[in-house]
Amino acid sequence: MNNRPIGIFDSGVGGLTVVRAVLDHLPQEDIIYYGDTARFPYGPRDLSEVREFVFQIARYLIDQGVKIIVLACNTGTAAGLVEAQKAFDVPIIGVVEPGARGAALATVNRRVGVIGTEGTIASASYQRAIAAYDAGIEVTAQACPRFVEFAQRGEVDGAAVKRQAEEYLAPLKHADVDTVILGCTHYPLLAGVIGAVMGPEVKLISSATETAAEVEENLIRRGYLRQGNGGASHRFVVSGDTAAFQDLITLFLGTSAGNVDKVVLGE
Repeated sequence: MNNRPIGIFDSGVGGLTVVRAVLDHLPQEDIIYYGDTARFPYGPRDLSEVREFVFQIARYLIDQGVKIIVLACNTGTAAGLVEAQKAFDVPIIGVVEPGARGAALATVNRRVGVIGTEGTIASASYQRAIAAYDAGIEVTAQACPRFVEFAQRGEVDGAAVKRQAEEYLAPLKHADVDTVILGCTHYPLLAGVIGAVMGPEVKLISSATETAAEVEENLIRRGYLRQGNGGASHRFVVSGDTAAFQDLITLFLGTSAGNVDKVVLGE
């Protein structure tokens, strides 16, 4: 039994899709979420810089007494997951491996598409992770930076989003993929548009959903599940504008939050 909270962090609000998935799997668990909105987006940044951000936030969450950390950022996972796992005693889970595993199990024609930020796609982290499950899977990867911008401001449908989706996803359609990994935790908010462009026969794999399942497995294996069915608390911390973040919590989680705290790291 371990009633300490789960720590989850991302460069912005996209990690709230992971929070939503964790709440669905583990509604009894306390959660602390850190959104590094002041330094958003991570995608265009140098990976060494992102790695330092990962270490700063992981230290902060450990100081808050978390029992496990979810690095709910694909770019952050690519930049610093392995190093953070080596550096800290608390178990840390990223979002790349769970998403890759889900896609490798889901594909039938062994043609998988991956969409993500520039940093995630350039790192080739999904390609390597998929190859570890099945080296015969053909992967088509596409950076979709504007998807993050759309999701971050809550613009999840409309003509502009659809036009951008058609442009970004054309290489995946040409490659005849039957499975697409939403390789950024912002992207599930755009799943409706992405699914409409790709067609109903293409499976969309949410790294958020797959990661939540891995968190549950990890906590069960370690005996870390929180006991009891009520009284769970959810705390939200950001490095930027707290009021704007409160509005986006409603969009992502379907519920309003209490106070959102502001904590700036690395100054």
